Amino acid sequence: MSLSPDASVVDRLIVQVPDFPQPGVVFRDLTPVFADAAALTALARGLVAPFEGRFDHLGGLEARGFLIAGAASVLSGAGVLSVRKAGKLPRAVLTQEYALEYGTAALEVHVDQLPPGSRVLIVDDVLATGGTALAAVNLIERAGWHVVGVAVALELDGLGGRAALEARGVETFALLTY
Repeated sequence: MSLSPDASVVDRLIVQVPDFPQPGVVFRDLTPVFADAAALTALARGLVAPFEGRFDHLGGLEARGFLIAGAASVLSGAGVLSVRKAGKLPRAVLTQEYALEYGTAALEVHVDQLPPGSRVLIVDDVLATGGTALAAVNLIERAGWHVVGVAVALELDGLGGRAALEARGVETFALLTY
């Protein structure tokens, strides 16, 4: 399968770390992509291109999604919605809990950060089971905003994230799939 030019630039810098965070897992480290201006630009451009003209804001998921959303914001002219872990935002928030394999976690947004009906493209680094992305979708919809899609740098194939999002009717795009 041939990669797009943007995907090729990103793919060549990803470092594969075997047995992290546990034996049998291959961690794909994007920090070299973030450190390279041309690669970060290619990543941002590649993620927003399929959704061009359909979003007003980029919903960056904590923490690496913030980096991607910031870069994509500069390229697209869209603002950034910070989707934070619970307890990090100082004003009134909406909270969405979600299940992890070892417990629960929660995401939050300021209730007044965007105008009602704003169109949000969710961006993040990795899509695996889809739990975090689905929580973000639910949170953004509860806030009265419209999710136009989810765009990720890497999709870990076979873990069900894409299927879970698409079952909810959420358009999903991954620059690279492993």
